[in-house]
This record gives sequence, C-alpha cells and structure tokens, in this order.
Amino acid sequence: MVDIQIDCDQDSLLIKANPAGPTCHTGTTSCFKEETPKGFLYALESIIHQRIDENDEKSYTNQLYKRGINKVAQKVGEEAVELVIEAKDNDADLFKNEAADLMYHYIILLKAKGYQLEDIEEVLKQRNE
Repeated sequence: MVDIQIDCDQDSLLIKANPAGPTCHTGTTSCFKEETPKGFLYALESIIHQRIDENDEKSYTNQLYKRGINKVAQKVGEEAVELVIEAKDNDADLFKNEAADLMYHYIILLKAKGYQLEDIEEVLKQRNE
C-alpha cells in the first residue's frame, strides 16, 4: 500500500498500491488501462513472467525459456548482432524493431537467470552515485 485518499465528499476511497504482478484477469497491470508507474517495460516483464510461470504451451516466450539458458542467451546474442548490423544502416524502423527484439529477449534472459529489470536498474543507479 502506497497511499489512501478520500474524495471531496468523503464517500469514496482511492487506495494506491504497488502490485506484485498483474492485477487483472487478462494479465494486464490494471483493469483500468493504467500504465505501471515504472513504464511499459515493467508491464512487459510481468507478461513475460506470467507466460513462463503459467507454462503457456502456445507462447513463444515460454517455449524459448523451456529450451534452457544456452538457447535464451544465444537468442540474445543473435538479436544483439542484428541490432549492430541495423545500426550501421539508416533504416530507423528496422533499427527500432531489432532494438525491441533485443530488449524482449533480454528480459527473458533476466528471468532465466533469476533476475528482474529492477535488479539491473539498481546497478545503474549505484553507478550514478
């Protein structure tokens, strides 16, 4: 729980909390179409974790994860090389798509290693001190 607020005529409460994962049955952060305060990457991380944790057999994410750490790391390496190749050209769409692919697979790799984006964010914050 982060905060509780009462409305102007004191007949409703707004309770703000930081959930430990998706709060809607659809797997989204909220039933109210709100973005997580940390941004979309954290919402994406929750979706990736959900697909893996629920062992969704139809999910590409889960299928890759189940192939093991070597395959996940290999995929991250492939995506990194593709991003470097696109960086040398001038096609912004291809570059951004390869960057997105790398980020997606990087989040899967973090999960496979038992880490989360927050762990890496903390390292970056410490470097800034």
